[in-house]
Amino acid sequence: MKKIVFTEEYCQPENLFPFTLTRQIQDTRIGILTIREKWELALELPSFDKFENDYKDLDRAIKLDASIGADIIYLVHGNALPTPQLIKQVKKLKPGSFLSLPGKESVVFCISGKQILDENKIKVEKAVEIEEELMEIMYPWQIIQQNARAMEMDVQLLKSTRRFQKPSSTNKIIGSSLLIEKGAIMEHCIINATEGSVYIGKNAVIMEGTLIRGPVSVGEGAVVKMGSRIYGATTIGPGCTVGGEIKNSVLFGFSNKAHDGYLGDSVIGEWCNLGAGTSNSNLKNNAAPVWIHTLHGLRQVGLKCGVMMGDYSKTAINTSINTGTVIGVCANVFGHGLTPKYIPSFSWGSEGITRYQLEKALADLDNWKSFKGQSLLENERTILKHIFENF
Repeated sequence: MKKIVFTEEYCQPENLFPFTLTRQIQDTRIGILTIREKWELALELPSFDKFENDYKDLDRAIKLDASIGADIIYLVHGNALPTPQLIKQVKKLKPGSFLSLPGKESVVFCISGKQILDENKIKVEKAVEIEEELMEIMYPWQIIQQNARAMEMDVQLLKSTRRFQKPSSTNKIIGSSLLIEKGAIMEHCIINATEGSVYIGKNAVIMEGTLIRGPVSVGEGAVVKMGSRIYGATTIGPGCTVGGEIKNSVLFGFSNKAHDGYLGDSVIGEWCNLGAGTSNSNLKNNAAPVWIHTLHGLRQVGLKCGVMMGDYSKTAINTSINTGTVIGVCANVFGHGLTPKYIPSFSWGSEGITRYQLEKALADLDNWKSFKGQSLLENERTILKHIFENF
């Protein structure tokens, strides 16, 4: 039996703050799929550690010891994206070998029980070198910088595994790279797929008057409201509801930007809500480079960067989000004028002075999730309690 096990050993998950507060790196969405889903689909293998209940102090779902016997384990860096060339070479690996790329001594290890010396040490001897630059996500702004390429690779993966339907004749379609899964509804829309693919997931609803210019992905069960304008490269994750104007942004899943307002060059986590009229700045008035908050100080990210918003956070109506803003987990953002550039987790208001009390936050989140027919899981409560007490 072959299996995938992800490792964060060389990935430095804190660099992907605030998104890795609530997920492991491989559960980051970029393109259409999460990194985990990409590897599982490309290798046609299951992965583990998806539903660990104790967050970062993991009692691993699978232990790397001699008990795995003759099973073959692919140890994969959680921030590495599988390109076609990389997957081709991984499938050729034999136990005791690993892939090496320029500037990266090891990316994927192939092991069996014979290579495990103890629980934290393996022995591999043969390096397989390939001349390809590793596609990886080291910082959150790279999610939007590499989203277009990731989406096109996902399209190729999905073409071989999914069935697609023809668009209704009421739509105006420009270009040929349009993929619509069974159950999706789209009428009287204009879709331009000449500069990038447009993917519409199962049971998604694209309401009339929507304008989409690829590359764009709309995930399973997502809703795009009437008259929306969506530019590439944008990912609308599963279960999201969006409206207004969106450009070059990624919404991980089950988040709402349901009304008018601008979202650009931004990454929005899961279960977030942007109140009506919320807009973000993605470019400084002097066209100078944007600097954003990280756990290791300020970093320059380029000329354009909007907001990096952690899971479960929300904004009040007409919130104006500053250029290059980082918002932590479970923040309730409101206030006058532009927001500060950093808003900590569990903030009540944009200044981060008053805290959103844990029990009230959990109750509010449970109410919020009920809108989409779900409830707050015990695992989520554990993670949020850990964040509240430690960040």
